[in-house]
Amino acid sequence: MGILFTKLWRLFNHQEHKVIIVGLDNAGKTTILYQFSMNEVVHTSPTIGSNVEEIVVNNTRFLMWDIGGQESLRSSWNTYYTNTEFVIIVVDSTDRERISVTKEELYKMLAHEDLKKAGLLVFANKQDVKECMSVAEISQYLKLTSVKDHQWHIQVMPRA
Repeated sequence: MGILFTKLWRLFNHQEHKVIIVGLDNAGKTTILYQFSMNEVVHTSPTIGSNVEEIVVNNTRFLMWDIGGQESLRSSWNTYYTNTEFVIIVVDSTDRERISVTKEELYKMLAHEDLKKAGLLVFANKQDVKECMSVAEISQYLKLTSVKDHQWHIQVMPRA
């Protein structure tokens, strides 16, 4: 986890940063948030609204917003975009049926004016589950190579 934050820290040149964590329901967003903040896996229930945690790495503060991913909540994601510098989208690597929905939501976000300068990190979560999509498959389904106006990176979500 420390290596990931060191990489994120280098991307920024000032001391306080807003990060939003988005993805479809059951992708693992809240679990990842608490992995960042407590460095341990916690059992969670579906997020209604949002969770927020402040994480400090090398005197740099990251205000991390975990936003509920149920279909009824996705239309409100844009209310969190103001001043966001970095978007983490969590993809459930086992959810082949809804990868197209993830792609649709991703491109809606990337087109939003408030996120024009935001960096993008795609976490391929649940890679330890048999027959999950590989990082390459997820990248291909999401057409990440066509994302030219945002810095982006995809990786497997590390375990605590």
